[in-house]
Amino acid sequence: MNVALVIIFASLILALYLGIQAKRGKDMDMEQFAVGGRGFGTLFVFLLIAGEIYTTFTFLGGSGWAYSKGAAAYYVPAYIFLAYVLSYWLVPKIWRYAKDNSIISQPDYFAAKFNSKAMGMIVAVLGSLALVPYISIQLKGLGIIVSEASYGVIPPIAASVIGTVVVTTYVMISGIHGSAWTAIIKDFLILVVVIFLGLYIPFHYFGGIKPMFESVQSVKPEMLTLADQGLSQSWFISTVLLNAIGFYLLPQTFMVVLSSKGEKTLRKNAIVLPLYTLLLLFIFFIGFSAIVQIPGLQGADGDLSLLRLSIETFDPWIIGVIGAAGLLTALVPASVMLMAASVGLTNSFYKVIVPKASEQQLLVVSRIIIISLSIIALIVTITGGEALAILNIMSYSLITQLAPALFFTLSKKNHINKAGAIAGIITGVMVVAYITISGVKLTTFWPGVPHVINDISTGVIALIMNLIVTILVSLLGKSKATLNLKKVKDASRVS
Repeated sequence: MNVALVIIFASLILALYLGIQAKRGKDMDMEQFAVGGRGFGTLFVFLLIAGEIYTTFTFLGGSGWAYSKGAAAYYVPAYIFLAYVLSYWLVPKIWRYAKDNSIISQPDYFAAKFNSKAMGMIVAVLGSLALVPYISIQLKGLGIIVSEASYGVIPPIAASVIGTVVVTTYVMISGIHGSAWTAIIKDFLILVVVIFLGLYIPFHYFGGIKPMFESVQSVKPEMLTLADQGLSQSWFISTVLLNAIGFYLLPQTFMVVLSSKGEKTLRKNAIVLPLYTLLLLFIFFIGFSAIVQIPGLQGADGDLSLLRLSIETFDPWIIGVIGAAGLLTALVPASVMLMAASVGLTNSFYKVIVPKASEQQLLVVSRIIIISLSIIALIVTITGGEALAILNIMSYSLITQLAPALFFTLSKKNHINKAGAIAGIITGVMVVAYITISGVKLTTFWPGVPHVINDISTGVIALIMNLIVTILVSLLGKSKATLNLKKVKDASRVS
């Protein structure tokens, strides 16, 4: 057994141990299981939200996008920065309402705001639909990282299966507490690995960051600017806006917000987290370095640029540390995702069907759903193929269709009704599904449309249609209600 594999395996055992030990001293009910009894301070909320930034998709995809797409990769830190800015004002309002109404999941919030169980069910299904591909991506990335870092000793599928068993085990036992404690070692390792790689590789091969960019400029100058069409400026701006709006609508991020012990904690994180996000730039430096050092990676192999360049550069023990960090970037986000989806489905379906269910019954059902979702995600990981890529593209665009309904609920008087909100969500989801699956663009219906419009993100187009339908249906409902009220008044006068 090589030293890299020993280090990776040791980190896996440590994560499992911390995840299970996190339950100690906790009287586990649904509130403790899902949101930690709303007792998480600034550090744990920071680690859990930061966990949604540094996933395997970022660890591999961040360097991979820099390698294959160039400057377009900068949309990732841009949308995360904007999401945090928005959260300073928006998220405390959500937390306050959830605290006052004993809400522990995203579907609960929407169901309460619109006084509609149907709304809660729709949000729960949509959230799960968006999360399964994300969980699958974590598991698939875990398999790639462990296989590469172990020099091929562990096959990707075997690594994905082992990772699934570990994360499912500690989530079932400790709930979100397990995610919080494993996030501690994960973020420490990420901090060390990302800064080290992002500085060492450019200085080792080029003598600095500026010479590294000059080398890229001489080899592939087009990688340092946005494209004229496709991944253009309009794509960049619309994608940043869409993802910034959708970041806190992701069920797992929404649930982490509810776990906070207060509004002040959330605002502190909104201030500090953008600084932490700057670490993404170090990941991009690795991808840009790989353009010059290991040219020729095609398609999805671009995501291997960080690992391939590291293997060419470092001794096995350092590769083991990198692999351990990558492993944890899969386990922590996947655990929170499993929690969010299971709690949402438990409260919005089982609790509706069995309203008198005890806390222990709800915990059992939630754990059964965790196992079921883990199995589904693992199957998609193994057999997904191109379908996984399509689902990933759809995920963010799908969950962002909740935005109009959410933002209207934050005002003192909700100006839309449940019929309008539901109609808008369904419209947005159908538009996203149709455009993504069929591959159509605006030029399909309007051949002369300029590229600046044609490149706008699919999710933004769906969101605009969603908003229009939401407002129109709500206005129609209010007009009908006003007319019925007038008829009642007229009838009472006649009598």
